[in-house]
Amino acid sequence: MSIQSVQNERVKQWVKLHGKKGRDESLQFLVEGEHLIKEALKVNCVDLLLIEEGINNPFDFSVVEECSINVMNKVSQNVSGAKYIAVCHYIEHHIVDATRVLLLDNVQDPGNMGTIIRTAYSFNIDGIYCSNDCVDVYNDKTIRSTQGAIFHLPVIRCDLNQICNELKGEGYQLFGTALENAIPFSEAKDFDKVALVFGNEGQGIRKDLLGLMDQNFKIEINEFDSLNVAIAAGICMYRYRK
Repeated sequence: MSIQSVQNERVKQWVKLHGKKGRDESLQFLVEGEHLIKEALKVNCVDLLLIEEGINNPFDFSVVEECSINVMNKVSQNVSGAKYIAVCHYIEHHIVDATRVLLLDNVQDPGNMGTIIRTAYSFNIDGIYCSNDCVDVYNDKTIRSTQGAIFHLPVIRCDLNQICNELKGEGYQLFGTALENAIPFSEAKDFDKVALVFGNEGQGIRKDLLGLMDQNFKIEINEFDSLNVAIAAGICMYRYRK
């Protein structure tokens, strides 16, 4: 029997997953659309599949609730609604045996975050460390921007200062992107272990973090102000891809 009312208590719990507070309390998030759900199923993080009543189930997954169109529209974070919505649990990530990692300091735009994750996965980066004030990686816009890469690349929220010191102890070279005391990116040298650090869209990398860098880079461009952080990250990741 399908769920018909948007006042259903389970529906109210699913709607709470629209916000970070609700996601953190339940350790769950929502995924919409056939492609992204298929990627989530590959890593076994789907707890429940919501399907619009009358629509066939195209997935190899049987824990399903049929819902009315009104309920699906209520739970969906897409303005045009969704025929399929997966309720997923948080993914436990570990970065091991790594030689290429990213550190993101207070990146706020979900589109930028998602694009960086997608690009990092494409260039075989081993994992991403995010400061605690970065945008939530389980934000709906972030997930959509990753095109599913979020399910296959470790992304860990942490204290970046502590991680920088740990990485240094493990033999990593820490490279920041900044204009001050920086060398042209074209002069970047190869190292066995590299950590690339990118900062907030408006403020860049915090000064205390910059002080931990082994070297800062500036990407040579014309006199236009600067590159978008996701574009800059893509250029650097391509240079240091595995």
